[in-house]
Amino acid sequence: MSIKYIATSKLPTPWGVFAMHGFEDTETGKEHVALTFGELSGDQPVLGRIHSECLTGDALFSLRCDCGFQLQAAMQSIAEAGQGFILYLRQEGRGIGLLNKIRAYALQDKGANTVEANEQLGFEADMRRYDMIQPMLEHLGITSVRLMTNNPRKVKAMQDVGVDVAERVPLQVGKNQYNEAYLKTKSTQLGHLMSEHHFADDEF
Repeated sequence: MSIKYIATSKLPTPWGVFAMHGFEDTETGKEHVALTFGELSGDQPVLGRIHSECLTGDALFSLRCDCGFQLQAAMQSIAEAGQGFILYLRQEGRGIGLLNKIRAYALQDKGANTVEANEQLGFEADMRRYDMIQPMLEHLGITSVRLMTNNPRKVKAMQDVGVDVAERVPLQVGKNQYNEAYLKTKSTQLGHLMSEHHFADDEF
């Protein structure tokens, strides 16, 4: 994978002004974005998140997943901390693309869970790649992170490319009546780490 830095601009948000850094995978043409807040210099672990694109959750306010809620919570936490980053990776639908994601949703409407739907379409449960994170973090000067995630695969992915994960910070937000089964599938079949309290009835 060949990641090329393109440019940096300001990104005003409801939580403050982030810097938006654009990167291109020159092999595939995919474009990825890093958002940073505050000064990232120093030896202390930096609070951050690896977030895979979810058009339905991030931009269309879908309640079928927790992605949009996690993105907003991460941006708020980073702004409150005064420092941090988000790597926004363009790999929709756990890597199967938007239209295949809609096909998977159609199968879920008929009773399949998120893993079964992907497999019925001929895909693995999770086809995302994380090898682009190392050159992106290297460009930002980040070597140690406090990673906001419930997914141990992301922790391992960072460790595999030489990034020190000093702490995993749970990010359990956005549970509702439309995504409870989805969250349980992520926990039981995809290995995401979620507390039992996250599934309690009073969370609705």
